[in-house]
Amino acid sequence: MSHAISNDPILTLPSIADRPGADVVIYDGNCSFCRSQVARLAAWDGGGRLAFLSAHDPMIPQRYADLSFDKLMAQMYVVDRRGRRHGGAAALRYLSRRLPRLWILAPLLHIPFSLPLWQWMYRQVAERRYRLAGGPACADGTCRIGAPRSDERGASQ
Repeated sequence: MSHAISNDPILTLPSIADRPGADVVIYDGNCSFCRSQVARLAAWDGGGRLAFLSAHDPMIPQRYADLSFDKLMAQMYVVDRRGRRHGGAAALRYLSRRLPRLWILAPLLHIPFSLPLWQWMYRQVAERRYRLAGGPACADGTCRIGAPRSDERGASQ
């Protein structure tokens, strides 16, 4: 079942249930900047290659136990159809090969030995994503970067 990414019921993303054989993009669903970026990815995915899952979804610990909440708050992940995890800039690299709209970026993202630079740049944006979006999207503090810690997630749900 598709899930809404904003208050607009028309703006929905395909879920794992909608596309069980697709690569899964795991993103910070409480971040309006992140939601707008994955909405863009969904719009560019004309081939139905991607499904989307918020890092705040209760199914994450059962389905992706190796991806702690802290890891998911630090960067977006793509879990490919083979189960491999691609995080941050490596996820963008992976998507640049999967989505024709991103092929133009692939040569730049795949310059040999450049991944550490792309990861650093990704981290700079990720650490500032709530400011880029105009502030935290939630009033209770659960979407503050770095909190709640992964060992606190179970208690807060």
